Amino acid sequence: MPFPANTPTPDDLSELSVQDIAQMPVELLAILQHEIDARLKRDKAAKTRLDGALSVRYADHAAEERQAHGKDTGTVRFDDGDFTIVADLPKRVEWDQAQLAAVVERIRATGDDPAQYVDIAIKVPERKYTAWPDAIRAEFEPARTVKTGTLKVELLAQGGDR
Repeated sequence: MPFPANTPTPDDLSELSVQDIAQMPVELLAILQHEIDARLKRDKAAKTRLDGALSVRYADHAAEERQAHGKDTGTVRFDDGDFTIVADLPKRVEWDQAQLAAVVERIRATGDDPAQYVDIAIKVPERKYTAWPDAIRAEFEPARTVKTGTLKVELLAQGGDR
């Protein structure tokens, strides 16, 4: 179904209210969703390539700057022409859970409180929870709160691709 020439484009959506957009024909909503998804995919690929190029261009210089400042990670600044380059290499720390549990037990065995040194969190994967027998689940039920995420709606044309 052709739409009039004044049909809103993805660029126009920021100027329209959510209520106005919601009142558009479902066919137009599907076209807009498809166009925006395609843009996002294209833009994400472009960003990945640009970020890769920036890394190729500046990674070595940033590493030298970090080394000069005695840092393995973090943010460094340096100039390239009329631009200040801010290169951040974040620190990603991972802890071996089994070894941490052993340390916590050793601290507890000495009579000390491990909560003074570590944050202790107990998590229950939902897949395991749903597989438990009812009696076990009932024990955990008072500690469980279910929240929802954001609704995702996908518009699919019936009877083939459009």
